Amino acid sequence: MVFNIYEGLVKPTSTGDLEPAVASDYTISDDAKTYTFTLRDGVTFHDGSAVTAEDVKYSIERYAEIQGESSAFSLLDQVEIVDEKTVAVHLTEGNSEFLANLTLAVIPKANEDPAGNPVGTGPFKYVSYTPGQNLTLAKNENYWKEGAPYLDEVQFKFIADTDTAFTQLQAGTIDIMNYLTTAQVQTLSQSGSQFEIVEGNMNLVHAMFLNNEYEPLSDVRVRQALCYAVDRDAINSFLFDGKSHIIGSHMIPSLQTWYEPEAETVYTYDVNKAKELLAEAGYGDGFDLEITVPSSYSQHVDTAQIIVEQLAAVGINATIQKVEWSTWLEDVYTNRNYQATVIGFDGTLAPSDWLQKYGTGVSNNIANYSNEEYDSILEQALAAIDTDEKAALYKELQMNLAENAASVYIEDPADFVAMDSRLGGYTFYPTAAWDMSVIYVKEGAGQ
Repeated sequence: MVFNIYEGLVKPTSTGDLEPAVASDYTISDDAKTYTFTLRDGVTFHDGSAVTAEDVKYSIERYAEIQGESSAFSLLDQVEIVDEKTVAVHLTEGNSEFLANLTLAVIPKANEDPAGNPVGTGPFKYVSYTPGQNLTLAKNENYWKEGAPYLDEVQFKFIADTDTAFTQLQAGTIDIMNYLTTAQVQTLSQSGSQFEIVEGNMNLVHAMFLNNEYEPLSDVRVRQALCYAVDRDAINSFLFDGKSHIIGSHMIPSLQTWYEPEAETVYTYDVNKAKELLAEAGYGDGFDLEITVPSSYSQHVDTAQIIVEQLAAVGINATIQKVEWSTWLEDVYTNRNYQATVIGFDGTLAPSDWLQKYGTGVSNNIANYSNEEYDSILEQALAAIDTDEKAALYKELQMNLAENAASVYIEDPADFVAMDSRLGGYTFYPTAAWDMSVIYVKEGAGQ
């Protein structure tokens, strides 16, 4: 949602590239240690003040402090104001991916309450926010991009229960709803409703993530058995009408330069192979496994339910623990107090963002994966400047995760979006973004 309020020096496109935003142009030094930006003429914040080099420097340094040493900003040496229209970002080491991190929000240095009073340069400006209910945005009449946005106002509604949200959609109180189930799509299609279905992908690594330190799962053969026992095609067919993209590691297909399709074929659905591996590991009679799932996401709950049935076929007694989202964040993501979980992870356009989370001892390594070969390849990949060399190393990392069954990777789920037929322009991005600046009311459709 904040994609509509804030912009960085660059911003992502729907194809996964980066284009100038607050900056009009940029250059990267041959050693990838200096990124130099020319600020776009005439860009103003929502409060009417002009964007300055001081604001850019402040925003980058503030974000770097928040992100801490475990992020790519640990490489930040200094932000230099070359002149009033030019800013240079200096790194201590070359990093050819760092541009993706500069999609961070450029905000005014003078704003003393950025959390309570959001001010950016995006196509929409903040109006009001009611926790648990809605966020309202209004058109930025002074947006630098000519002709955008088309809409005068946008309201995002927060509805915890997906069935309630779907009922409101059918009643016409919601114009756009994403993450529809195939059953909901069929209901809309059969009812001859006023909604069109737009199909894309969620750009998520949807998986059953495994706590590699939990004793049965600490054995690679057990993890591999789970990969053979889970029928990814059946999940895709039942929940997404076969329209998801099956994956085999922690990367999304839309990042084509970095994606390794070979990882998709490391495992096939094979009950006998799963049983053999479990017997080898000393779990021929199976074991108990608790799958923790956030209750507010139907695709995760439904996937977990299918997996429970599939694991039963190899003797594993899996049960589901449904928890609130805040509980999942604390118990699973922060404290890693879990055995297995079904969730979808997104990321940025930097490939390292998707793969660094499996490094030994990394703070967001929720799988507790630890592999010396992986750590060594990751170090080489992060240091590489040449794109081809870096891509080859990232593909090696994906195969390492697949072959060692760091988790049970399932799919990049299909995303079915219902949109009122009066509207057009919905666009999918390889990042978590609803770009409302491209949505328009069709000619003759009324308001």
